[in-house]
Amino acid sequence: MDRSKATGHIAIAGAYTIFGLNIVFCKDIANAEAISPMLLFTLRAFGASILFWILSFFLPREKVSRADFWKIAAASVIGLFIPQYTFLQAITMASPIDTAILSTLGPIFTMFFAYFFQKEPISLKKAGGVMISLAGVLFLIFNSVHAGGVAATSPAGIILLLVNCLSFALYLGLFRPLISRYSVVTFMKWTFLVSLLVSLPFSAGELLRIGSLEMPGKVALEIGYLIFFATFVAYFLIPFAQQRLRPTLVSMYTYLQPIIAAVVSISSGMDSLNWQKILATILIVGGVIMVSRSRAAGQG
Repeated sequence: MDRSKATGHIAIAGAYTIFGLNIVFCKDIANAEAISPMLLFTLRAFGASILFWILSFFLPREKVSRADFWKIAAASVIGLFIPQYTFLQAITMASPIDTAILSTLGPIFTMFFAYFFQKEPISLKKAGGVMISLAGVLFLIFNSVHAGGVAATSPAGIILLLVNCLSFALYLGLFRPLISRYSVVTFMKWTFLVSLLVSLPFSAGELLRIGSLEMPGKVALEIGYLIFFATFVAYFLIPFAQQRLRPTLVSMYTYLQPIIAAVVSISSGMDSLNWQKILATILIVGGVIMVSRSRAAGQG
């Protein structure tokens, strides 16, 4: 593996590790009922926009062509606004275990979108790797020991999570050529700004009343984590990895999320390590390796 691809693997692994913790914090915020999903998205988009624009002032100025602005706007809606909002809304209606199960569909959707839009072949080895990792995740979920009182998942929550997977998979499969034309900071400062503008009409009323909201200190810290790490840092790492790895391989790292959830639950005494979890980890990592080594002619 060359150095560029190695850094891509490190970047996307870091992003999905952050997302694994993000599920836990988002559920805490939802349970506190201190802030709506739309306002939470607006705060994340605002914070990330500010941080990316500030960072851009310290880097060489990069001009974006007029034709690409419409594509960047589409990418911001498909890859940021829809996936983030549907996830934040769904987490209020779905249990963490069901969220993890449905997130495993992302690589399958991405594989087909990459096939249609980028002509990335679906080899038997690649499809086999996806299926092996999917089997590992499902095995991990269904054999984990969880604390009682798991919240029920509504049909609306399932639909929102499916939209979340489909939208982000479409983003991975459709916009890699666009992402590759610009630096990560240039691309993300515009996509977050567009997403912020899209969300403002829906959250302006609540945003004006934010000073009167009762927000526990723990929730405020978790929102800070979402803005800085799960939005600014993670969404810096994703396009960085997209420029170096194939879309299907990038989406495969979604399987890290349930592993992180298992580690958190074990460390907090809610779960225990057993042979089922070890076997599931071997299956997940094995599937990622299979996809990584399934090279198509002319693809990186």
